[in-house]
Amino acid sequence: MNEKFDELCQLARQDSYLQTSLALLEWDQQTKLPDQGGAYRADQITYLAGEIHKRQTMPQRGELIDQLLETELAGDPNSDAGATIGQLKRDFDKKMRLPQSLVEALARACATGQQVWIESRAADDFQKFSPNLKEIFRLKREEADAIGFEDQPYDALLDEYEPGAKTKDVAAVLSGLKDELVPLIQQIKQSTVKVNNEFLRHDFPVEQQEQFCRFASAKIGFDYERGRLDVTHHPFCTEIGPSDVRITTRFDPKYFNSAFFGTLHEAGHGIYEQGLRSEFYGLPPGKYCSLGIHESQSRLWENLVGRSRAFWQFFYGDAQKRFTTLADVSLDEFYTAINCVAPSLIRVEADEATYNLHIIIRFELEQEILNGELDTDDLPAAWDAKYENYLQIKPESDANGVLQDIHWSAGLVGYFPTYSLGNLYASQFFEQAESELGELSAMFARGEFQPLMNWLNQNLHEKGRCFRSDQLGELVSKKPLSHAALMQHLREKLGPIYQL
Repeated sequence: MNEKFDELCQLARQDSYLQTSLALLEWDQQTKLPDQGGAYRADQITYLAGEIHKRQTMPQRGELIDQLLETELAGDPNSDAGATIGQLKRDFDKKMRLPQSLVEALARACATGQQVWIESRAADDFQKFSPNLKEIFRLKREEADAIGFEDQPYDALLDEYEPGAKTKDVAAVLSGLKDELVPLIQQIKQSTVKVNNEFLRHDFPVEQQEQFCRFASAKIGFDYERGRLDVTHHPFCTEIGPSDVRITTRFDPKYFNSAFFGTLHEAGHGIYEQGLRSEFYGLPPGKYCSLGIHESQSRLWENLVGRSRAFWQFFYGDAQKRFTTLADVSLDEFYTAINCVAPSLIRVEADEATYNLHIIIRFELEQEILNGELDTDDLPAAWDAKYENYLQIKPESDANGVLQDIHWSAGLVGYFPTYSLGNLYASQFFEQAESELGELSAMFARGEFQPLMNWLNQNLHEKGRCFRSDQLGELVSKKPLSHAALMQHLREKLGPIYQL
């Protein structure tokens, strides 16, 4: 095509060798690393992060990109070549603003922070983690200052996960959602219908849970010949290569929802990664669009598919055979139980309606810390106050409160709002898929999930990073991002359950 373009692509593909090696070390850190291996692992991660940054800020790369921007290849920013040049230019300019020392300091702080977080959460001891958290947020503020921002420091960090997004715009979208969500939750709270979900907290042997999780995730489309499932402290998905996508979950022998819906969530991420074009691996056309789009895939399979009645029309008989606890529970009782709306402490186990309030709490706290309005030492009290205000519940411990998420220990500041953006995108994508494919529930009841997966592959996954998330969202759903589709979905599902 063009020698300079080929050279740029080769550099980017070589970056991915190092990036996936780093991802493998981080996956191992969360799944297999011995307790005493943390210090050396932090050295490894710090070194690799520094080497990757050196490569990505080489003057040779900047010169190549600038030369290619003047060619016809860059003419269409949404073409494979144009997106490759344009997105690599964007990445290069951003990384050039970050000092090598800061990149390495952040890598070390986060590698160490995750180890301390695991210990602190297990011990229910925020004070043990507090110094690490303070350092991580200090470095993230330094990162925001280095990158630069027009309005507030959160913009610079949000851009890492949702390129081009602005904090004020995300806040406006979430505010609109909250304005309709809170009254719906209040209506449900006042309903005379009381859903029984206690049987979900009885005996569910881990071995049977794991088998069922594998069976269901494979059935919806996660390819275990190109991926694997492991156990960790906090579920996640990562890719080590175009045919090596790893998802994780955590099992509770006394609670069904945790592992099952957590696995469906991570499988949704994995299906997206497996649906990207492998021939472009390491380049923007073979990379996910944004984390909001990524979360739309996990939330779609977890909730719009996995918590639907049609899904369980197909799977419930099998579940009853595996779990004696469910033997005398009817499909209707099970369906209403997994869709029970009740304020809860743990975000990853929250119902569809209250989930976004968990996100809004974290979104607000992150901004307050970065803006200097809240000290990390005061985070537990601020967390508890927001939970009382938004959800009318108070954590009985920091382990179930401020220490429940791994994100801040990993330096993922600006990540949380993408979960709610994902919920909004998911509802719009699902709505559009049904308008094009026909009644999806009838397909699910027959165990047919391939048509939806193929539609997502063709319309979303294969587009890679050739569009911004707002552009891709509107291209696929035929409408700009709004909370309307999500609220319609929630009302149509929860209205009959709670007789609203």
